[in-house]
Amino acid sequence: MFDRERFIAEHVTGRKESFFAGDMVKHEEEIRREISGKKVCVIGGAGSIGSAFIRELVKFGPASLTVVDLSENGLAELTRDLRSTDGIQMPEVYRTYALNFADPIFARIFREEKGFDIVANFSAHKHVRSEKDKYAVQALLENNDIKAAGLMDLLCEYPPRHFFCVSTDKAANPVNVMGASKRIMEDVIMAYKDRFKVSTARFANVAFSNGSLPDAWMQRLQRRQPLAAPKDVKRYFVSPAESGQICLMACILGRDGEIFFPRLQEDQMKTFSEICDAFLVANGLIKKEFTADADARAYAAAMPADSKVYPVVYSLSDTTGEKGFEEFYVPGEKLDMDRFASLGVILESPRKPAAEVNAFLQELEAIFASPDFTKEEVVKAIKRFIPNFEHEEKGKNLDQKM
Repeated sequence: MFDRERFIAEHVTGRKESFFAGDMVKHEEEIRREISGKKVCVIGGAGSIGSAFIRELVKFGPASLTVVDLSENGLAELTRDLRSTDGIQMPEVYRTYALNFADPIFARIFREEKGFDIVANFSAHKHVRSEKDKYAVQALLENNDIKAAGLMDLLCEYPPRHFFCVSTDKAANPVNVMGASKRIMEDVIMAYKDRFKVSTARFANVAFSNGSLPDAWMQRLQRRQPLAAPKDVKRYFVSPAESGQICLMACILGRDGEIFFPRLQEDQMKTFSEICDAFLVANGLIKKEFTADADARAYAAAMPADSKVYPVVYSLSDTTGEKGFEEFYVPGEKLDMDRFASLGVILESPRKPAAEVNAFLQELEAIFASPDFTKEEVVKAIKRFIPNFEHEEKGKNLDQKM
């Protein structure tokens, strides 16, 4: 049986121990003081990163944990996993709600609870493929930015001691709408840092996260379908557990307005195609490479059930929004590279004033209110707000590929 965690350690991150283990141990007592006995709310907690955050969080003894996510099935599996894992001590009060954080029911929960000590928001459109057309772009920006601003307004009624909202490395010099939306999100939450403590984190791809390409390989293998991967895209990777740890440290140890990022080195980057090669070997298979999707599909449909030769398609990246390289910070951002062994911290980053952020969100809503708005209008508006937004429309999106 395929051992996902072992495969990630040996062939993706190349680390048997968490990259952040030393900093987690060093700051364990401070983290425990801030979490033990506290009321915690995790939004988007059924997703890959949100659930990893929760698995780290419960080790420190919160008094209550409220988890909100749109996925009812995801919440059920999160609960089963937590209650089935040896060594996890669940909080005395544990509740899950399958709803949107912008739903009036969430506002009612928040007000009747009189807020939470810690609020962490992982609810986001996270895929580059999320910008396929104007409707997808509207949904992305509504969720990542406009509704996020509404959440911040709600939190002002009972300010949390710690507020965290996850960002992405793609927010640094963004080239796709998803990355730009996260850069806007950073401006949105930073506009509230005088009312309560806010922090965020930019980090790399989470290996085998829900909906990721490596996760899709597992699904394709079960269905005897071809595997696909770009051969020219190099990325940094962290394990699911590492993603939870960096978010926990950014949430609890981060000072007001700070952005955390992992201090990974360039030689730790991997291409998806080389990871896919290792994935096939780990599953006892031999690669047969095709250049055309149709040929690979036909071969997969005809191959015997016991075949050890498996079809793959490795191609060059040619879709809108793919960035040729990854970076965690940009010129003009003030860094602290001494506080942690495994983490860098962006202390200061050029930010838009609250009035300008609000005006931009209103501009977006006005664009969306028009029945004949276009994706191009939205992209132009974002470029005015983020001058270094280098968006290139290639007329092809990831939904047009395997």
